[in-house]
Amino acid sequence: MTPVYMNASVTSASAVRHVVIAVAPDLVLLDACGPLEAFWRAELTLAEVARQAAVPSATGMPAHEPVAYRLTVASIEGGVLQTFPGLPVVTQRLDALDDEPIDTLIVSGVPIDERIALQPELVAWIARRAPRVRRVCSVCTGAFYLAAAGLLDGRRATTHWRDADLLARHFPKVHVDADPIFIRDVRQTHAVWTSAGVTAGIDLALALIEEDVGHAVAMQAARRLVVFMKRPGGQSQFSAALAAQASAGGPFDALHSWMAVNLRDDLSVERLAGQARMSPRTFARRYVEEVGRTPAKTVSSMRLEAAARSLAASRAPLKRIALDCGFGSEQNLRRAFTRRFGVLPLDYRERFASAA
Repeated sequence: MTPVYMNASVTSASAVRHVVIAVAPDLVLLDACGPLEAFWRAELTLAEVARQAAVPSATGMPAHEPVAYRLTVASIEGGVLQTFPGLPVVTQRLDALDDEPIDTLIVSGVPIDERIALQPELVAWIARRAPRVRRVCSVCTGAFYLAAAGLLDGRRATTHWRDADLLARHFPKVHVDADPIFIRDVRQTHAVWTSAGVTAGIDLALALIEEDVGHAVAMQAARRLVVFMKRPGGQSQFSAALAAQASAGGPFDALHSWMAVNLRDDLSVERLAGQARMSPRTFARRYVEEVGRTPAKTVSSMRLEAAARSLAASRAPLKRIALDCGFGSEQNLRRAFTRRFGVLPLDYRERFASAA
């Protein structure tokens, strides 16, 4: 039996939100198809609500008639566009949308290097059209397009952690924060959203869906995508897995694995240095050189990740989670958790627990 979502409204055709995903040649495929899938799953969920509610306008409605979202993938020239993985996609021309209302504009990412070789026509179109769009978003290196169009000046923004320094150097008016999964920056009622790399576009889209039609629909879209937890925007891009990958085969590969299974123990610099068979001073210096952050920040990230996983996947008491993850007390866990995620641990559990 399909659940009924009491806070999900069935929209009229005139209230259907037009979501345009603007793409450039060699786009990163998942940057576009991830959000596209999330919105489509929300559309399927709300179409079921419409059928259950037996809304007259929905009765006998053709399967392709949108209920909540109309989705368009468009490029400057339209037609078939090659993607970074090599799979071609069919797009509409962006100038064909000039007289159509756009609710949400999402700019997908492309491979970026020091040359910042952006498509100038797309930059110009974004700059011209953005003032008439309710909210403008980017996924991954799509932030470079928003920055080049002047939309991120004076705003806080994020992108793929690997490209954050490049974005900050080339666009110094942008307040780049490489840590969050996504950022929502609102100025004078105009919202600009930026997200981290690749799969973070799905988290961004789920947050947009939640803002539009409510938490229950966003969570059902996540279930349809087999995304077991909708990550909050404040969650860090950095993870224990990324730390291990960054130094895979390096001097701290084994140390990261050891840390992950010993989170409740003493993980001071002295203890970690002993495990790595280095002096504390040498260890601290070498670690920053190899990993790009201090040992203390890695320990904190690992412990918070472990706590977040336990909160989402179990009903274990907060005291037990605090001890198992190395915080020592509930108070320490609450303080660290709120500082990182902007929400109390039990509120996090209530909102982001895995769907059962």
